[in-house]
Amino acid sequence: MRFMQGDRKECIISPLFKLLEATFELFVPLVVASIVDVGIANDDRGYILKMCLVMVLLGIVGLACSLTAQYFAAKAAVGFATRLRSAVMNHILSLGYRELDTIGTSTLVTRMTSDINQVQNGVNLTLRLLLRSPFVVFGAMIMAFTIDVHAALVFAGVIPLLCLVVFGIMFITMPMHKSVQGKMDKITGAIRQNLAGVRVLRAFCKEDDEIEKFRNTADSLAEGQISAGRISSLLNPVTFVIINLAVILLVKIGAWKVDGGVLSQGMVIALYNYMSQILVELIKMANLIVSMTKAAACARRVESVFEEDASQKNGKEKLKITGKVEFQNVTMVYGGSAVPALSNISLKAEPGQTIGIIGGTGSGKTTLVNMIPRLYDATEGTVLIDGVDVRDMDMDSLREQIGIVPQKAALFHGTIRENLQWGKENAGDDELWEALNIAQAGEVVKGKYKNLDAFVEQGGANFSGGQRQRLTIARALLRKPKILILDDSASALDYATDARLRMAIRNMPDPPTTFIVSQRAASVRYADWILVLDDGKLVGSGVHDTLLEECPVYQEIYYSQFPREAAHHEERK
Repeated sequence: MRFMQGDRKECIISPLFKLLEATFELFVPLVVASIVDVGIANDDRGYILKMCLVMVLLGIVGLACSLTAQYFAAKAAVGFATRLRSAVMNHILSLGYRELDTIGTSTLVTRMTSDINQVQNGVNLTLRLLLRSPFVVFGAMIMAFTIDVHAALVFAGVIPLLCLVVFGIMFITMPMHKSVQGKMDKITGAIRQNLAGVRVLRAFCKEDDEIEKFRNTADSLAEGQISAGRISSLLNPVTFVIINLAVILLVKIGAWKVDGGVLSQGMVIALYNYMSQILVELIKMANLIVSMTKAAACARRVESVFEEDASQKNGKEKLKITGKVEFQNVTMVYGGSAVPALSNISLKAEPGQTIGIIGGTGSGKTTLVNMIPRLYDATEGTVLIDGVDVRDMDMDSLREQIGIVPQKAALFHGTIRENLQWGKENAGDDELWEALNIAQAGEVVKGKYKNLDAFVEQGGANFSGGQRQRLTIARALLRKPKILILDDSASALDYATDARLRMAIRNMPDPPTTFIVSQRAASVRYADWILVLDDGKLVGSGVHDTLLEECPVYQEIYYSQFPREAAHHEERK
């Protein structure tokens, strides 16, 4: 409800004008009754014309009220959805990697789009019809009592019965609609996966398999929607049956009353019109209940995102770091995992040093460096920067001084300049070219039409893997970070370019403390200190020559990549 506060005026005006429209509508049967009982009975054409003009006037005023209500309801619903989407996005961005891994990307996309759209429609319909329909139903019943008490008892009996049907179906279908939205998550996930991996699918000729999987997922969604739709579809026919039986009873009672001189023909017509109004409004109410049921299920799914609290609490320390990093007996366990990703890791890195991190797939290299900018927090132990626990530091201040190049080189739709300026928003051309040259990407940009203003497709699809990696490295270097994390970000580069890149970073005027994560021994060979990880454990640390003599894991990696040197080593032995 807090997201409705920006449109309080609209939330009052819309139902108010709907009630005014309903009030004018309730007068129409009385006008018709007077036309029949007075105008037609006395053959008074002037009176009939006057009453017809009154009906037209009621219609025009009612239409004006209805349009006003529609406008303000739509404005309130759109404003509500805008604020809700912004709040959900802000909350998602406040969550840590641990929470995002748990929730999943596909369901977040569905909740940000389809679910919020359903809630928006529910708000719109609620503002317009939630008060109007009950007002007309009970107003018609009251007007019927003013005409004849005995005939109006039919109304008093029908309305509770109809409410029982409507609300009964609502409670049955609500969990079904929630299940349908869950299946929508799977559809979104399948679409996202297939579009992202379309090249791989075609390379392995797996299109037919994925089409079959998608069809099964879509069929499951359709079955859920059909099941909920079958029950919801009972609403209108059951309502019609009950109302028409009531109409038959009403006409029969009215005929007796007219025959006995208690009621006039116009009054019976008025009673019938009120019953018809109740029928129409209850059908509207039934459809509103279906929409509100869907909206309520979707609202709960959106609410569950807000209930997901960030496990990481922001610290208050804001300091200008020098780049000294220390791990003290750090253990890291991912949520839902029984085995630690890292176990009892201790290390020190002095400002300006280059630290190489090497190990097999799944050894915990990425986990280790992700803990420096607090993408994940240590389960046990402490990560210190300049002697301060990173958990006590302001995350924005910390990350502004750290350059991160993730494993997957991510570029965004726009231009090269716009992508680079993610590193520093107001960077000038000289700064951009300096970062590009250090990242060995200067020639890449110069070879593009419009240079810095060259177009970048979503994901950088119009660049090669090596070009994307160099551009993302340039983006990280642009902010002149005190700590630079290169997470296997040179894997697509040839050895010569990789060597020039490392040399250029070392020769920077104020070189950052650089962490190079790689599976290539050549990338870490000349680092000031090398860490060797295996199955989450630190099995070796030192310089290249020492590790080559003393660390079996490092030997295995190194000699698998340099077989000639391995043979030469064996000869020397």
